[in-house]
Amino acid sequence: MLFKISTASLIGIDANLVEVEVDISKGLPGFSMVGLPDASVKESKERVRAALRNCGYIFPSRKITINLAPADQKKEGAAFDLPISLGFLAYLGLFPLENLKDFLFLGELALDGKLKQVKGSLSVAVLAERLAFKGMVLPRCNAKEACLVKDLEIYGLDNISQVVRFLKNPSQERPCECSPAEGMNKPEEGMDFKEIRGQQHVKRALEVATAGGHNILMIGPPGAGKTMLAKRLPTILPPLSYKEMITVTKIYSAMGLLMRHGVVKERPFRAPHHTITDAGLIGGGVIPKPGEVTLAHQGVLFLDELPEFRKSVLEDLRQPLENGYVVISRVSMSIVFPSSFMLVGAMNPFEDSCRIGSEERAGGTSLRKRHYYSRLSGPLLDRIDIQVDVPKLEFRDIVSKREGESSYMIRRRVLRACEEQKKRFQGRIYSSNHLMNAEDIRNYCKIDCTSKRLMETAVDRFGLSMRAYTRILKVARTIADLMEEKEVRSVHISEAIQYRVLDKYMP
Repeated sequence: MLFKISTASLIGIDANLVEVEVDISKGLPGFSMVGLPDASVKESKERVRAALRNCGYIFPSRKITINLAPADQKKEGAAFDLPISLGFLAYLGLFPLENLKDFLFLGELALDGKLKQVKGSLSVAVLAERLAFKGMVLPRCNAKEACLVKDLEIYGLDNISQVVRFLKNPSQERPCECSPAEGMNKPEEGMDFKEIRGQQHVKRALEVATAGGHNILMIGPPGAGKTMLAKRLPTILPPLSYKEMITVTKIYSAMGLLMRHGVVKERPFRAPHHTITDAGLIGGGVIPKPGEVTLAHQGVLFLDELPEFRKSVLEDLRQPLENGYVVISRVSMSIVFPSSFMLVGAMNPFEDSCRIGSEERAGGTSLRKRHYYSRLSGPLLDRIDIQVDVPKLEFRDIVSKREGESSYMIRRRVLRACEEQKKRFQGRIYSSNHLMNAEDIRNYCKIDCTSKRLMETAVDRFGLSMRAYTRILKVARTIADLMEEKEVRSVHISEAIQYRVLDKYMP
């Protein structure tokens, strides 16, 4: 007899429908599985056999063939345990077969029959809703994230016996009505910009960057507060929209990083170490997995000690910074990962990174300085809208008891500027100034004669590229939004030009 059960497998962060076909027939007892299963899927036969026997069900001593369709798509993970076991339970006649058609099943089995947590249940729930399934059956610990899909009945169960009772009469079981618990990525308690002494112009630059989603690079000596400033960015970030929340939660669900949390409520803040590899940052693998740029989607990617990262790793950032996504290509597949994030970098000036002996000649110092700054290529720097000095704190700032402006006050201005941008870009797929296209720049960044002269001087003096020129205009537009002004004026252009300080470090 042949039984068909619907489930799904992950490719990247999205789910694809998989039909588990269980054929049980007369013949020499055996168990074969086809359909490009990986090792974790092949091992499911042992977990299923032990789980069914330990729950009091008879495992058929027959010729068993299991096909995972489509057969040309690789399958991985332990989430196929539940649909495979239901094929055997259907053979035993424990529930009506028509009840299998309305639901999509997902879950790993423990040897005692309990349902264990699996990856990517939110992505599978989105797929089930799109394919018009009535509901979805999965482990109870995955129900919170799946409940984010509003038009789908979610049944979170604890063990295989509960699944059998549910399939006997689905109308007796009520769908889960669980609201997501505490969200992930909450800022650490006590983090507030008011704790930072001095550095008013750096706080202003971070406010501008956050309001418009602009990339920012902080340059200053060790101990000046670069990392401290960056770690407080989550306290002034705007909240995630519902659509953004779904996308970010799908990413963390597919990576198995949700743990007890049902949803990612706050914007991600990722800070990888400078020893990270290309695949760790961008993503990769035989079956491609997301990297840090995808885990930072709709949030912040903080790269401390930026010149210490390998140059090839930094150059890999150019595509996601420009396009907002990463394409990972393999022989068998090509996967697109979302990676629209705000890049925050921090670095020391050459003089503080490479202490040169007084006996070293100036020519050698200049050569080393050129080599140090050459780790950051021109095309990469062009994509960093704001470059700001973080000077060493003076003693009066260190001992001052006066608190700075709080994150609450800064965030109010940021939210006001974000609302203005949402109105401006209503009906577009984006709502931030840093994503403006050429037409938007012409419409919303018109400048007067004084501003044009300022821009001409900046381009001639610093040798700015066309990309740098347009990014100055975008930053100026954000500054105008923060100041609640409709037009971009010379004062906004002047401030935006000041945020291109790295040119003075270049030999």
